[in-house]
Amino acid sequence: MELSDLYSEKILDLAGNARQPARLATPTATARKVSRICGSVIEVDLVVEQGMITQYGHAVSACALGQTSAAVVAREIVGTPVREFAAVRQTMHAMLKGDGAPPTGKWEDLKYLEPVRHYPARHTSTLLVFDAIAAALEKIDSDQKVVAQD
Repeated sequence: MELSDLYSEKILDLAGNARQPARLATPTATARKVSRICGSVIEVDLVVEQGMITQYGHAVSACALGQTSAAVVAREIVGTPVREFAAVRQTMHAMLKGDGAPPTGKWEDLKYLEPVRHYPARHTSTLLVFDAIAAALEKIDSDQKVVAQD
């Protein structure tokens, strides 16, 4: 498989026609992740209420693979329980870094990124949105523990 084979028509369509959610004015948490390998950057904003992601915004500067991941996430994340998102992130890591199956259900368009498995240098940019959201969720979890201790 050649590198150019990664950029299927479906990946280019998902990346090129994605709705770009605006940054949030008052997020519960924000996180930024950068791929040192390719320079892709994503900054995400989240609002989480009662274990559910209720608002999402991002700013993305990434290759088509990172844009595709971010596009699918932006389309599906609002209304997703935090635990479900954590499972999707774990599934993506397993799909790319091992022999795991792609996500299913509303996340199934992520299956088009499965060929990235064979290109470890592209894993980071493909997973950037998942890792940024995980970092934002960790901030929220940490803040809630501090509040609970007060």
